Amino acid sequence: MSTATTPPAIRCDQALAIAHADAVGAYRDPLTRHRVEVRLEPEGWVVEYHYRGIGRFHTGGGPHYLIHAETGEILSKKYFQ
Repeated sequence: MSTATTPPAIRCDQALAIAHADAVGAYRDPLTRHRVEVRLEPEGWVVEYHYRGIGRFHTGGGPHYLIHAETGEILSKKYFQ
């Protein structure tokens, strides 16, 4: 993994593109109703899609990914629907 002084080999936008390509294939949806959160953790890039429902109550969720910050490999993924 990268250190605090060395930027990761995979940038934020690249991690998002990797996750998005997998998510669109799994959800068959452009995921336009999801808010996306991307953050760099010691384990790698965390990319989480959070469903923005209409009104006070909504169900479902979105995919959550952990992406290796040096290789771009998807280390884990969870689908919430």
